[in-house]
Amino acid sequence: MGHGSSGAHTAPSAPEARRAGMRERIGRLVREVVKFGAVGGAGVLVNLLVFNFVRHTTDLQVVRASIIATVVAIVFNYVGFRYFTYRDRDKSGQTREMSLFLLFSAVGLVIENGVLYTATYGFGWDSPLQSNIFKFLGIGLGTLFRFWSYRSWVFRALPAREPLTQAETFLEHEHPTVVPRADGAPAGRR
Repeated sequence: MGHGSSGAHTAPSAPEARRAGMRERIGRLVREVVKFGAVGGAGVLVNLLVFNFVRHTTDLQVVRASIIATVVAIVFNYVGFRYFTYRDRDKSGQTREMSLFLLFSAVGLVIENGVLYTATYGFGWDSPLQSNIFKFLGIGLGTLFRFWSYRSWVFRALPAREPLTQAETFLEHEHPTVVPRADGAPAGRR
């Protein structure tokens, strides 16, 4: 990628363009994972705080307390994902988006609380420390599912506009348009 003797900019070779495109896609994915992790990490704190608060201030069974905490975290996470992590994504079908978010969140809730249920009632591991460990493990497994489902189905990416803009800019420089003059003189180039 260099400049010729005429000062014109030469196009990158196909392998260079593929590598640049791949770096850009990886960079976008890394930024998305970091934002998802920031919202998700705050959601985990909300989830665990509400879980422990409900567990220690009420007589609810451990899994019921966990379900309440998960629902509170789901609401918190939706706001964070919609307005921070995926704010640049398609907002045209918010009813569809909310329906899918709730559906996939419910599946994540079952995964998360299924782990806690199995540990508590299947193995009898129900001390506060054990409950928190298995709650955290369930959150982790549910999060893997949620990341995949939210980015694939709920907060869909808009079509990329940047390559189109670059192509239009390239064409303008390579093929300037003829602009007619108002005074009737021969047309000039832009």
